Amino acid sequence: MTDGDRGPAHPPDEGAEADDEGLVTLDDELGLDGLDLPTLRHLLHDTGIDDDAVTRAEETGTLGFLAIERFAVPDPARYDLVEIAGLTGMPAGQITLMWRSLGLPEPRPGDRIFTQVDVEMLGTVAGLMELGLIEPDLAMQMSRVIGWSLARVAAAMVDSIEVDPAARAADDPELAVFAGTMLPTMTQVIEHVWRRHLQIAARNRINRELDSSESRDTRAVGFADLVGFTTLSQQVDEHTLASIVGRFEEIAYDTVTSFGGRVVKMIGDEVMYAIEDPTEAVLVGLALAEEYAADEALSDVRVGIACGPVVEREADLYGPVVNVASRIVNIAFPGSVLTTDEVHETVGDDPRLAWKALKPRKIKDIGRVPLWAVRPVDDDDRAGPRSEVRERRTEARERRLADLDEEGRSRRSRRRRGGDRDEPDDGAAADAPGGAGDEADTDR
Repeated sequence: MTDGDRGPAHPPDEGAEADDEGLVTLDDELGLDGLDLPTLRHLLHDTGIDDDAVTRAEETGTLGFLAIERFAVPDPARYDLVEIAGLTGMPAGQITLMWRSLGLPEPRPGDRIFTQVDVEMLGTVAGLMELGLIEPDLAMQMSRVIGWSLARVAAAMVDSIEVDPAARAADDPELAVFAGTMLPTMTQVIEHVWRRHLQIAARNRINRELDSSESRDTRAVGFADLVGFTTLSQQVDEHTLASIVGRFEEIAYDTVTSFGGRVVKMIGDEVMYAIEDPTEAVLVGLALAEEYAADEALSDVRVGIACGPVVEREADLYGPVVNVASRIVNIAFPGSVLTTDEVHETVGDDPRLAWKALKPRKIKDIGRVPLWAVRPVDDDDRAGPRSEVRERRTEARERRLADLDEEGRSRRSRRRRGGDRDEPDDGAAADAPGGAGDEADTDR
C-alpha cells in the first residue's frame, strides 16, 4: 500500500501522542476515560442477565462471581447426552464416565448441558481412541488428573475474589475490561505453565531411563506438619484461617522449590515434598522449621524425612518410604526434624549437620524404626520449648493473629454496613491461640 492509498493524514487527537514511527498512542493521563467502553452491566445483559439480577449481585458483593459464571463458558448449552453421543460417535456411557472422571456433574438424561465446544472436544477424543492412538483407560486416567488439577486452579481463582458490596459497580468500564481479559489471560498462563511442567517431566523421565543404577527410582520424601492447626482453626474466623493457610502454603512452596525439590501435595495443615538428594531433603526440612518458627502468624512445624525406592504415579508418590515419613512426623517435637536411619547413613557425614540418635520407635503396621534428630551445627536456639526466644515468638504470633482476626471483623462489618468499618475490638486477642500450649498438640 502506498502513502496515497492510506488517505489523507490526520493530526493526532488531543490527549494522544505520536511515537517515533508516526503511530498514535494514548498517553497515561487519558486512561480509559477517552474510550467508549461497554460496561459489565451491558456485557452481562447481552448474555441474558436482566438488570435486577445485576443489581442484586452488586448489593451482595457477588458481581465478580456472576461475571465468571457467565463468561467462563460463553457458548450456550444445546445438547443432551443422547444428542452429543450421536454427534461425537462416543457411547453415552463412556461420555458419562469421562465427565465424571473430569470431576464435572454427571449428565442426566434430557438435560441440555453440552456446548458445541464439548462436541468438538469429545469428538476429537473419540476419534483418537478409534484410531488406537489413545486407550480408553488412559483417557479416563488423564481425565481424572486434568479434572482434579484444574478444579483446584478454578477454586483458587474464585476464592481470591472478595465478597464486598463496596467494590466497583457494574457500570464501571474498567471492571468490564478486567472481566474481558482475565479469563483469556488465565487460559494462556495455564497452557504456558503446563508446557513448562511437561518439559521438566519429560527431562526427568529421560534422566531416569538413562540411569542404570539401582537408585533410579529412589527419592527422599519429607512431611512437614503445622503444630496445633486443629485448635487454631476453632479459634479464628474463616478469613483469618484462610490467610494462615495461604501463608503456610506460600512458605512451603518457596522453601521447597528453592532447594530444587517438588511439593508433591498439600494435605490440609501438612505439606509433602520430594527431592532426589537426601542431603537436600534434610536441608529443606531444617529450612521449613526455621521459616515457620520465624513467621509471626504461624506456629512451628515438625518434619519427618525418609528415603528409598518409591512408586511415582500421576505426580504422586507411593510406597513404604512415604508411609514411614508420614508416620514419624507425628513423633517429632515442634520445630524439630526427624529422619530414618537410611537418611542418616547417607547424610550423616555432612559437616553442616549435627545428629542425635533416638531409641527405635514402634510404628503401626511398620515395626520398630531407628530414628535420628538432626539440626544445624550452628543452631544456638535449642534451649528448649520454653526458652525466652520461643516465648518471644509466641507473643509476636499472638499479636499477629489478633491483627488478622481484627481484619476479619472489619471485613464482616463492611459487609453488614455496606462499607462502614467497625471500631477496633480490644477483645480480638482473646481469639488468638497460645503458642506455648500448642507445642504439645498432636492434632492434624
